[in-house]
Amino acid sequence: MTAPKALDVQNVAKNFGGVRALTDVTLAMAPGERLVLLGPNGAGKTTLFHSISGNIIASAGRISLFGQDITQLAPDARARLGLARTFQITNLFRQLTVFQNLQLAVCGAQQVTFKFIRPMTQYVGVRERAEALLTEWNLTDVADTIVQNLSYGEQRQIEVVMALAGDPKILLLDEPTSGLSPAETHRVAAMVRALPRDMTILMIEHDMDVAFEIADRIAVMHQGRIIAEGDEAAIRGNKQVSDIYLGVE
Repeated sequence: MTAPKALDVQNVAKNFGGVRALTDVTLAMAPGERLVLLGPNGAGKTTLFHSISGNIIASAGRISLFGQDITQLAPDARARLGLARTFQITNLFRQLTVFQNLQLAVCGAQQVTFKFIRPMTQYVGVRERAEALLTEWNLTDVADTIVQNLSYGEQRQIEVVMALAGDPKILLLDEPTSGLSPAETHRVAAMVRALPRDMTILMIEHDMDVAFEIADRIAVMHQGRIIAEGDEAAIRGNKQVSDIYLGVE
């Protein structure tokens, strides 16, 4: 019996009124695969991410996670099945410390119910998991730093670690290096490469070098459709991709 695909997107479309943002998008990922979505602004990449994560519901088509249909599920239900994501713009609690942000991420992942009369220090499992994340990703030096005092690159790293709080099976990364300096881009890319190989990763990226460095396979979107898929050589050698995305020399 063939093992189910980690992610299976079949003929997905999304309309916003009279505007079609996605048209007949089909995409499949094997467990542990790392696939990067490329494409110009407005190509439909983030809309596809929203459809997969449940932030929006597809107008047509089917989305499955490890063989289970999730097309109509809410985001929290998809998260419980092992799906986690980051956003194009950082989505952190800027007035809290790094450690507090991680604790909240762990609470969400573990579905902890707060009681306002119970101090946070009594949630031992939450604290231990947050401390383990700090140690694993070398963040102990900034544990007590207020997030807004970190550099933008450091904030992007914290957001990725928060997404890992529940040990997701599939991680969606929405332009994790957007707006970063070359040095920060290198650190975030190295962090993504260091993620466990059994974790399936779908990533939107604008930096071609980062995409080719991380991806097992690349898919290129244009005007709401996937127009090309393959490895680095196939994408670089695709004339349509060159014309609309890479530019013509």
